[in-house]
Amino acid sequence: MSIVALSRVTLLGSHGGKQATLRDLQRLDAMHLIDLGPEKQDTPTSAGASDTRKALAYLLDCPIKRHQVPDDPDFDHQVTVERALDNQRRMRDLEDSIDFTRRRLKDLEPWGDFDFPPLESLAGQRLWFYEVPNYRARQLADVALPWQEVHRDNRNRYIAVISQEEPAADALPVPRTHTGSVPRRRLREELQRLVVRLDETVAEREALTRWIHLLHRHQAQADDAASLKQAQHLTRDDDAIFAVQGWVPQEALENVQRLAEEKGLALLIEPVGPEDQPPTLLENDERTAGGAEIVGFYQMPGYRNWDPSRVIFFSFAVFFAMILADAGYALLLLGAMLFFSKRLKQSRAGTRVRTLGFVLVGFTLVYGVLAGSYFGWNPPPESWLSSLKLLDVNDFGQMMQLAIGIGLAHLIIANATVAWNHRGRSAMLAPLGWIIALVAGVMLYYAIPGGGLALALGLIAVFAFTDTRPIHEPLDLLKRVGGGLYALTDVTRAFGDVLSYLRLFALGLASASLAVTFNQLAADAAAAYPGLGILLYALILVIGHALNFVLAVVSGVVHGLRLNLIEFYHWGISDEGYPFKAFRKTETTLWSN
Repeated sequence: MSIVALSRVTLLGSHGGKQATLRDLQRLDAMHLIDLGPEKQDTPTSAGASDTRKALAYLLDCPIKRHQVPDDPDFDHQVTVERALDNQRRMRDLEDSIDFTRRRLKDLEPWGDFDFPPLESLAGQRLWFYEVPNYRARQLADVALPWQEVHRDNRNRYIAVISQEEPAADALPVPRTHTGSVPRRRLREELQRLVVRLDETVAEREALTRWIHLLHRHQAQADDAASLKQAQHLTRDDDAIFAVQGWVPQEALENVQRLAEEKGLALLIEPVGPEDQPPTLLENDERTAGGAEIVGFYQMPGYRNWDPSRVIFFSFAVFFAMILADAGYALLLLGAMLFFSKRLKQSRAGTRVRTLGFVLVGFTLVYGVLAGSYFGWNPPPESWLSSLKLLDVNDFGQMMQLAIGIGLAHLIIANATVAWNHRGRSAMLAPLGWIIALVAGVMLYYAIPGGGLALALGLIAVFAFTDTRPIHEPLDLLKRVGGGLYALTDVTRAFGDVLSYLRLFALGLASASLAVTFNQLAADAAAAYPGLGILLYALILVIGHALNFVLAVVSGVVHGLRLNLIEFYHWGISDEGYPFKAFRKTETTLWSN
């Protein structure tokens, strides 16, 4: 759990070897490239790679897939991609046409099967159609034009009017209905043709799925080519030489030195300077690296900061468990994780999320057992499960103290880590001052002697050491005083942030209360309706607990992340960084049946 130390590496070589050098660096998978181009320009994108991704996504979504072809010398990647995308377009158009035709058939059903006669046979008269609601049928008596009711149902009367010109807008009680000129029998014939073409298109799509394996392979090649082409725009070129520069982890410097020796390149390795802003590369134990995925999703800490991944990993699990607050729901979550487990294992990020998910299950199960809640039911007092119950979510005093205590601990950990990272410098005294102030607040609440003095000492440390710039002139002193006074305004935020952790108690109580409510509703329905009540009992339990489970999971994710990435980040992470992106060849797990 750390931020990897980096060095700035510059390679210089003859212009003729630029392509080979970049290709070797791509295989090395160790350098975050720095743009040395003379001016900013749009980096090239690969339309072919984008089309391949679209085609692959379309074919992978096909319900029936054919046996994969591992290799074929006659395989044409571009033609296969074009055929897949063309098939997708035709599939979409056919489905839209079928839906439209079916709607037209349904709309014309009340009018029956008819063909418009030639105008000569009606002496130039035309037919105009209206759907008149039954409650307005009395107004038809006032229609001066000749009309005939051709059909009636429980909602409308279907009226045909004969007139040479379209009747005036107020001639009938409702606007005219547009039936079109195509009769229903021709629409049925067209629908049949469209369905047959759709079946042929579906069969073509299934046949194209045999090339998924080879498309994956060519996609990786296309992505690598696009990445290499982009890297060529990031170098500094002269008539005879080129320079490529990037950030490299210190443990990978030996590999870069070996490459420079093999290729005859000039090599310059520089440490991170005080004005440099290198990317952030997090190094975590894979067992707790799910926290790094959360950090990377929200905000990457700066290079000179610290890695909060492990703290967030465990604190998020605790917060999620307190909000779900039910051992039965933990088992439902376990079932969901087992269902998606195989799919998550297909990528490194997915594997990390999978591990985090199982940890959430474990924490939720333990907390649910301690709270004595199993789908809203409490175990019998004489059972062994009842002996494991240590918490009562309905004990407001106990749960509020627990939530606030966890909040205090969370903020103290954030400040303690900041103090540790500033150890040996006066800047460490400011976060230590906040720790003293937070503890002093608890002492004052419980009327423990010395709380006021501790609070004063803590705030003095915050005021004096938040801004530690050296004083060379009176203006520097003024800035330090201003920085200290501004830091003291966070007193109210500290109070609010600690109270913000009460959401753990409130959401956990809401989840538990809803579970109990659905159980009571189900029991009341069963008692009120003998026989049918059993069905109502089951429906209320299944639908009610499913709804409560979804709400609890969403609340656990949203508010669990919020407490970590807003309250905790404010006290623990002072600056934002950007992620380390190695110049590498594409890592692809080839698809297989």
